[in-house]
Amino acid sequence: MADNGLLESVLRLVEKVDGGTDSQDVAADLGVDHQVIVGAVKSLQALGEVISAEQKSSRHWELTGEGREIAEQGSHEARVFNAIPDEGLPQNQLMKMPSGKVGFSKAMSNKWIRLDKAHEGGPRVFKTVEAIEDTVRDKLQLVQKGQSAKLEDKEKNELKKLQCYWTVKSYWITKGSSFSTTITKQETELTPEMIASGSWKEKKFKPYNFEAMGVAPDCGHLHPLMKVRTQFRQIFLEMGFTEMPTNNFIESSFWNFDSLFQPQQHPARDQHDTFFISDPALAHEFPQDYLERVKKVHSEGGYGSQGYKYDWKIEEAQKNLLRTHTTAVSARMLYKLAQQKFTPVKYFSIDRVFRNETLDATHLAEFHQIEGVVADYGLTLGNLMGILHQFFTKLGITKLRFKPAYNPYTEPSMEVFSYHEGLKKWVEVGNSGVFRPEMLLPMGLPEGVSVIAWGLSLERPTMIKYGINNIRELVGHKVNLQMVYDSPICRLDS
Repeated sequence: MADNGLLESVLRLVEKVDGGTDSQDVAADLGVDHQVIVGAVKSLQALGEVISAEQKSSRHWELTGEGREIAEQGSHEARVFNAIPDEGLPQNQLMKMPSGKVGFSKAMSNKWIRLDKAHEGGPRVFKTVEAIEDTVRDKLQLVQKGQSAKLEDKEKNELKKLQCYWTVKSYWITKGSSFSTTITKQETELTPEMIASGSWKEKKFKPYNFEAMGVAPDCGHLHPLMKVRTQFRQIFLEMGFTEMPTNNFIESSFWNFDSLFQPQQHPARDQHDTFFISDPALAHEFPQDYLERVKKVHSEGGYGSQGYKYDWKIEEAQKNLLRTHTTAVSARMLYKLAQQKFTPVKYFSIDRVFRNETLDATHLAEFHQIEGVVADYGLTLGNLMGILHQFFTKLGITKLRFKPAYNPYTEPSMEVFSYHEGLKKWVEVGNSGVFRPEMLLPMGLPEGVSVIAWGLSLERPTMIKYGINNIRELVGHKVNLQMVYDSPICRLDS
């Protein structure tokens, strides 16, 4: 609350004027900042009917840098007109002037000048009138002198690139029904002593503020990762996708790698990149006819492919592991789709995956993968890029780049990058591509069917939206719980 000396100074100024005064004038008279007077007005309002204050807004106009230049030197078209001598001026010479290009088109539109393209020395510009009236300069000079009220709204709109305005909020202060130039302290509590003595009858009590915010109740808080996960899921559902079941963290190498046409000697299948399970170490239940087709396309080729030409081993395909991507779930769902009459589908999943990564600011060994899959006839890379732009725009991420990439199970393939404002660099947020025929046709899908897919981590978009620079501040034992309490309900821009 403002001190009593300032409050009483304000009240004395209000007392001197009939009909009220503006808070900006009060600030000028007392030589203090306007915001200090605004605080004093609110303090006086809290005392009851001492004053009446009505908030009002006023516009103040001023010229931009270009507007000030025109007010001093004239409009672009006037400068072009004044630069042309009676014998005319070559067009190429006119265009080299600072105001040449803009001024030429506007002067032509005003019919102040004409262009003689057939002139023997080349295109030449001539005046068509003897004198002009520079109305643009005249109007801007009015704004510069603080006389913008003389301009009509239409004229202001025509000059909106050359001037700007800001809105000033102030209070019109008048005397209240209980006006006084002295401040009487108001009581905030009714005590037993006041009731017993009857002194409460002479006391002035501060009005109870029913609009005041109460104490925030203690409650649980959602982690930012879970908030963004919910928003991702909602976006997929809005786009007509169906959620895939992802309740198996442990997967066989067959579904995680082999069904995706990823060769058994691929570096990703090494222990340096994958967590293998020791107990149970092997899986035994596979669709045998499908397994044989996968084995054949790897070792011998087929469906227009020469394959990898190596000795495919069932022992490698049986190895159990912590799934390295949710694409293993997509493979199972596409195989299931192939066993029935084909209908176009759109699938998505959001769940945890595991990789033997080196931990740094943007990598963890355990993270969430978001995956989208669309299967239909005749889908192309253009369809994929379009749906990615739509998908990320719904997230509020508009700065996207695509980079050609290589994946064993997609061709063509693209990495997706988004600009991270905190790290001040482009960060990879996902991978995408069109599933290869060597993956789809052994499942039994029709030949004309294409499947476009993309995957991205949940953590990196969350970091981008919340301005977190280190993934270990978002997930893990170093997370600051206060960040969880203080984070907004949702930062994504729908």
